Amino acid sequence: MTLVEGLLLGALQGLTEFLPVSSSGHLALAQQFMPGFEQPGLLFDVALHLGTLVAVIIYFCQDLKQLLTAPFRSDIKAVQERRYLRLLIVGSIPTAIIGLTLKGTVEELMHRPLVVGALLLVTGLFLFVAERFRSSDRKRLTLADSLITGLAQGVAVLPGISRSGATIAVLMLRGVEGQTAARFSFLLALPAVGGAALVSLKDIEHLPQGEIGIYLAGAGISCLVGLICIHALLGIIRKKRLYYFSLYCWLVGGAALFYFQ
Repeated sequence: MTLVEGLLLGALQGLTEFLPVSSSGHLALAQQFMPGFEQPGLLFDVALHLGTLVAVIIYFCQDLKQLLTAPFRSDIKAVQERRYLRLLIVGSIPTAIIGLTLKGTVEELMHRPLVVGALLLVTGLFLFVAERFRSSDRKRLTLADSLITGLAQGVAVLPGISRSGATIAVLMLRGVEGQTAARFSFLLALPAVGGAALVSLKDIEHLPQGEIGIYLAGAGISCLVGLICIHALLGIIRKKRLYYFSLYCWLVGGAALFYFQ
């Protein structure tokens, strides 16, 4: 892998991780056009996801500070934040179970562009339905919301299923206000991506020494682009324009099915 390829994939990850179009699906398809592209397991993909994880930490640093200090505070707001923290923990459990179960399947599907294209069509349909049938603007999340969102995030490890799209859409279909859904989705990604990084640590020993700089550069650019896209998506959800992303997923998914058939 060259530095240019690493930077391009990093920018692609940052652009597609928070926009509901499946970053893993885009990485899988882009890597098909890079002759000789190799990585130990999914180590490079995980490195790029760590870059966007840092973007979430930076963007929501104040929220995270309040959440992490809530167990040690006694003010009224801390009570609400402790409840929110519990919801994040509960939502992470089904994600971890599904993610670990599907790890081998995911690595295999990353090399099957036809499946990725088909799953992008599914993501487009899900976004369309969520935008069409979004109901009330509830801002208080429930335990059921957390569990269902965790299940959706777990399924979204499949390349072509958007993590942000699946989690935000399922919350909107349950009547949760769009920006509330997006905030929970972004924060729920932190333990999921962190866990995936820990699982991938075993592959580090197979990382070519000459590519360490490429990995760092790719993660860095994914972080920078990701910061911009978090802000952009929050504005898009506020204006209720998820339709555009469903059309995009259908276009890319259809093109992948046509090209790789």
